[in-house]
Amino acid sequence: MAELGPELRRRRESAGLSLARLAVLAHFTKGYLSKVENGRVRANRSVVEAYDKALGAGGELTALVPGEPPRAGAGIAGLPARTRHFIGRETELAALSAVLSHSEDVRVCVVHGMAGAGKTALAIAAARQAAPGFPDGCLFFDLRGHTPGVPGLSPAEGAQQLLLLLGVPGDQLPPGVDGRANLVRDKLSGRRMLLVFDNVRSAAQISPLIPAEPACRVLVTSRARLPALDDAWHLHAGMLSRADALALFGSISGLPADEVAVEIVELCGLLPLAIRIAAARLVAGGWSARRLAGRLAAARLAALDDGERSVAAAFTVSYEELPAGQRRLFGLLALHPATPIDAVAATELAGAEADTLLDRLHDAHLITLDEDGVVHMHDLVRLFAVRYALPRISAVDRAAAVSRLVEYAAGMLVAADELVEPHRFRPEIDCPRPARLPFASAADALAWLRAWWPALAGIVELAAEHGLRRRCWQIAFVLRAIFFRDKLFQPWLRTHQCALKAAGPDAEGMILNSLGMAYIEMGELHEAAECHRRARERCTEAGDERGATDALSSLAWVRLYQGEPSATVRDLSVALEVYRAAGRRRNVAIALRGIALAETELGRFGAAVEHAEEARRLAGLPVEVLMAVNCLAWTRFRAGDLEAAERGYREAAELAVLAASDYERARALTGLGNVAHARGSAEAAAAHWSAADALGVPLEPRVLGEARARRG
Repeated sequence: MAELGPELRRRRESAGLSLARLAVLAHFTKGYLSKVENGRVRANRSVVEAYDKALGAGGELTALVPGEPPRAGAGIAGLPARTRHFIGRETELAALSAVLSHSEDVRVCVVHGMAGAGKTALAIAAARQAAPGFPDGCLFFDLRGHTPGVPGLSPAEGAQQLLLLLGVPGDQLPPGVDGRANLVRDKLSGRRMLLVFDNVRSAAQISPLIPAEPACRVLVTSRARLPALDDAWHLHAGMLSRADALALFGSISGLPADEVAVEIVELCGLLPLAIRIAAARLVAGGWSARRLAGRLAAARLAALDDGERSVAAAFTVSYEELPAGQRRLFGLLALHPATPIDAVAATELAGAEADTLLDRLHDAHLITLDEDGVVHMHDLVRLFAVRYALPRISAVDRAAAVSRLVEYAAGMLVAADELVEPHRFRPEIDCPRPARLPFASAADALAWLRAWWPALAGIVELAAEHGLRRRCWQIAFVLRAIFFRDKLFQPWLRTHQCALKAAGPDAEGMILNSLGMAYIEMGELHEAAECHRRARERCTEAGDERGATDALSSLAWVRLYQGEPSATVRDLSVALEVYRAAGRRRNVAIALRGIALAETELGRFGAAVEHAEEARRLAGLPVEVLMAVNCLAWTRFRAGDLEAAERGYREAAELAVLAASDYERARALTGLGNVAHARGSAEAAAAHWSAADALGVPLEPRVLGEARARRG
């Protein structure tokens, strides 16, 4: 009936109902209804029934549809049941359901994510929410694109299954893909159906199955991102939030969200499949939550296998589908420390340009590339790569990749350190500097060091494991600067203990001195003294006068903190003369600060001020000026000159912002609190101390006068 569309519009307008409002009530898109009313799309029974119900026409409109015979496939509710353990994903579910139900422009939605992310559960939940808007039926097909041991459906086989459900007899099916695709489009014309294609391997697998009918919708799930479906709306199913992960674990296991549960879901990487397997183990009995957490910590992939489901098996399917070049790079990426991998480091591991290979691994959800090209690997994926992919690469290839990565890391680190601390002593490191650096200024280089030191610290250990002993201790030594600046004690100790084993006689004293400095900053004075004593012996044996003097200087600082300021003044004065004679200006300033602090402890405030002021004049970098200003303020405070101390600490607090030093800023704020407390202003003191605490930087009372005064 050609006039049916205009009649529907007339009835709607008479009822005072907008097209947009009708679209919501009838569960059809506004664009589709507009085409029906304008006669551009045939008004089938389902859409007329929706008008009838929305307008309260009591069947009058439906009666206008001329004897349309029932169609095969109409009204089929083929969606699987929604799992009772579908937890969270409220934002993703709402967005996906809204696009399926109300978007006029989107006909295909793709839900993609790594193996075990819960893509199918999310798709089924969204399809069930949207189902009322598809009166001609909702159909579900498993295309078997990533099913272990089972070949995926070909495009022709997929079209065959769809056509059979739409009522086409088997003996009437065209033989070729194109013929079946044309028939799919014809059979879906004028219908409003939702087709869910689960477990899709590629865009080519489903392209012939996508209807031309604008009222139909297609929902796809895949481990691949399917970028070839560029007209589709794409939704990434990532990891669960911690709260949702705990809720999923609790819904299956029945256990509370306590500390052990948090540990378990974190060890599962917040991956739904892993959480389900872990929780099911507890339900099956024989395991306590604490014992399961220990098992996961010791052997995660082995623990996440219940005989029927396995995280490793799920990853294996994705891995085995990769071409040889992608499999090789995936394995080599596992050599990198368990941190993000910058794009150049990935290329160094590959030994060639790797952009295309990385893109393919990203599309397969085995890695994630951020907008800067940084590579991220999920913890469980990385464990899989270490266990299954890396052993397939030859030892020669692995060794060459590690060597390239270590050389690149050394060059980048030295280049950054030279910008941040140009006057700092560094041993000669004969590594090439990269031609293109991601930083151009000292501030940029410092930001780079703060972002990438975890990877560099891991590369220290990687170099040691592969016998690159010289690079091991060199990288560790250069890293000390950022560790000292930001008081990163644990990586400082870890890298230097590793470097100490790798260092030869010519470098052992240098590394011992650097390690001793970490112990000083931590307040572990006995260990510090032992390191510097041994360092002085090794440097003397190796003929390293510079290192021997540095060890003497560091031992003098230890004695200051051990309560022997007179010995500190004596030994630092000896070191000071050597530094002056050698023109080591930076070390002169450091020695002067130490002498000033010792003289403060001895009550020689005038001499202490003179030495601290000279240290400030000689300081080169902003952070060195800052340390001298704090030192001078401390001396003024101890001398009872509270006004001068306050001025000094305020200046230091401002300089600390410019120098990007939270430690020295916390020190200055603590000093201001001490000044306020000495003046009897408890409220002001508490405010300054609270501001210092908010920076989250530990101030060790055994080595920092301001912290000692506050505690006292």
